[in-house]
Amino acid sequence: MLVEGAILDRDGARPAAVRIMDGRVVEVGQRGTVSRRSDERKVEGIVIPAPINGHTHLGDAVSTREPPAGPVESLVAAPDGYKFRLLAETTRAAKLRAVRAALRRMDADGTRAVVDFREEGLRGIQLLRSAARRSPVRTVILGRPLRRPIDRAELDAVVAAGDGVGLSSARDETPETRRSVADACRHAGKYFALHASEAVREPPETYLDPRPDLLVHLAEAAPDDLRAVADAGVRVVVCPRSNALFGRQPDLAGMEAAGVHMLLGTDNAMFHAPSIWRELEFAYVGTRLKGRPASAAFLARAVLVEPYDWLHEPDAASIAVGTPATPLVLRLPADDPAYQVVTRTTAHVIVRPARSRLEETGSEDR
Repeated sequence: MLVEGAILDRDGARPAAVRIMDGRVVEVGQRGTVSRRSDERKVEGIVIPAPINGHTHLGDAVSTREPPAGPVESLVAAPDGYKFRLLAETTRAAKLRAVRAALRRMDADGTRAVVDFREEGLRGIQLLRSAARRSPVRTVILGRPLRRPIDRAELDAVVAAGDGVGLSSARDETPETRRSVADACRHAGKYFALHASEAVREPPETYLDPRPDLLVHLAEAAPDDLRAVADAGVRVVVCPRSNALFGRQPDLAGMEAAGVHMLLGTDNAMFHAPSIWRELEFAYVGTRLKGRPASAAFLARAVLVEPYDWLHEPDAASIAVGTPATPLVLRLPADDPAYQVVTRTTAHVIVRPARSRLEETGSEDR
């Protein structure tokens, strides 16, 4: 395939012609300088690295009805919140089917990877591993130990089975719990993440000590809080659609101004489909509604660049010969690539050079 148009990647937007073979970039040149081969498909569009969904709770996909009204805490707080009651009542087979359906949706959207906060302790991690086994969507699992105070054997098992630990908000966990979890993750070379300032503002010293690898939400963070997070070099993943359901919005323009390294996620699968493209467009429109717009380039980086940096795979965010990037081709005008990608990407405009397929569920459902 030969794409005439533009590239949007970690080096920004630029006009280009890109040849893709077997799902890899094999040639990059100026527009109009790369000759089309006789048997080659030629399209006009924008080439990007495949996006990453920076925060989900895929287990919530078992919810098929509108959640009850109420504050977010009544829906997602452990152990008696709506979603935890629902998870406890749902069979393993049903959970597997729901999570696999969510992964198929992300694969169809071209999503390369997802970072999931997985509840239900060790069994929750094992279930998500089983669900994702044949999926082309890479699943980064941040588990959560169940027992409080922390049981060291359980914590070690959760850390060993997952890619790290994702805790609830700092105000829901004692300093001792946060330090125990952070120490275990550091010792194993894995990620420590937690929610922060989602429903109410929390002082940065509570969620920056010990220093996490990733913070989620900061919907109620003050400008000084954002500067403190940026100074600490901690990445933040925001979920504007989920926050909006409860009358909140993270200050994305403030994050951009403060120099925060931001990712974007779709959050609870019982609230929204795990579409990173819907999240991206809503993020852009939401900042306009608030009268404090974040730039399209900043938002595009949140799904195309920053997640790869967080995973320590920066080259995968570069559309160039020899990089491990998984390119997507978007049939969009190439005049203003960041704006086009952020506001107009939907399933029908994605051209996938190497179409992967998620196999149907098999014996693992039993």
